[in-house]
Parts: sequence; structure tokens; C-alpha cells
Amino acid sequence: MQARDVMVSPVITVKQSCTVREVAKIFIEQRISGVPVVDDQGKLVGIVGEGDLMHRSEADTERKRSWWLHALTPDETLAADYVKAHACRVADVMTRHVITAAPDTPLREIAALLEKNSVKRVPIMENGHLVGIVSRANLVQAVASTGTGMQASPSDTAIRDKLLAHLKTQPWAHTGLLNITVTDGIVDLWGLTSSDAERKAIRVAAECALGVHAVNDHLVARRSQGWWQ
Repeated sequence: MQARDVMVSPVITVKQSCTVREVAKIFIEQRISGVPVVDDQGKLVGIVGEGDLMHRSEADTERKRSWWLHALTPDETLAADYVKAHACRVADVMTRHVITAAPDTPLREIAALLEKNSVKRVPIMENGHLVGIVSRANLVQAVASTGTGMQASPSDTAIRDKLLAHLKTQPWAHTGLLNITVTDGIVDLWGLTSSDAERKAIRVAAECALGVHAVNDHLVARRSQGWWQ
């Protein structure tokens, strides 16, 4: 799946001149946790999220530092914290460096972007225009909806062949010690594994295979001292 398959479009946006109070109301009314910020021409210039509104003077949630930590904190950092806590305009609290992606970006890459950059949403850009946004929630929804459509069930032979072919591509799988039988979509796993971790991974691979209804795990894992149990 790609970003275009799960992105929210059209996107709710705000202008740089929007007030912090107005953004907070948008979050509540629209049940969202962040919005892209655009200029008068609609160009993406930043993004503001709940995290940007966490330490505010209105809610008495400003950052409080002990006297010694306050003394060690650079004046530049203290000034930036003051702006975050007291600024009235979105332009002063928004994050200006925005991580973006294209509509054809695979979801695995979107997930990597979210994790690597510790962000909760990625605006989707096409030809310089904001066309959508993908959040962590959208990825969860994609997982929940996977496989809900009608699909033809593969034959037992096809299930076995595909599962074995998949396992042979995995560096941790020792397929030479493995035997798989499939009957009416029910997979039976037989043989030896080098560890409990390999045994579990093989079972997971079988359970995730298309057409599998159940998995019977008869695998035997080797003990740590090198003997087979």
C-alpha cells in the first residue's frame, strides 16, 4: 500500500496568523491532533501539533526547572521555551522543519519516517502542493482493514510452496530441518529449530500466509547447551 491509499484528503490547514487558542479549538472540534500550516498562497510552511501546545501559560503547564538546572540551561533555550508558552500566533509555536512524503511512498517508508523523526503525522506533497496527510492512526487503520476484501483461497499446495519459498529468503530460517504439511488450509509444522525465537518466527510466518486458517506447531527447539529437546 502507498500513502495515497490511506491519506486524509482534503487536509485541514491553518494560516500562520491563526491564534493558538483557535488551533486548540480546531483540535477539539475536528478531533485531530495536528494540522499543517500554510501561507497565503497555500504553500506548506510548518506544522503544529498537540505537543506544541503542551507547555502553555494559560494552563499553568509551563516548563518548571530547578534552580540549578535553570542556571545550566542556555539563555537561548529559556527564551525559546518562553515563546512556546506565551506566543499568541501559530507562526511562533509551529515546527518549521516538516517531514513530508509523496503520494506513491510505500507505507513501510512512511512508518520509518514517523519512527525515525519521532513525529506523529507526515504531510503528503505532490508537485509542491499539499494533497493529503498520513498519521500514525491512519497506519493502524490500514492494518485493521487489511484482508477484509473477498479473496480466492489458494490451494494447499500453493500455500505450502509459497510459505517454504518465503522462509527460504529469511536468514534465520533453517528450512533443511523443517517439514510443512497443509490440509484444508490448516498448516502443520514439523522439524527442528535452532532456538525458540526461530520456532516462533516460523509459526508467525505460517499464520500470516494467505489462505491459512490455523497452524499446528509441532516444532522442537534446541536447548541452549546444544542438545535437541
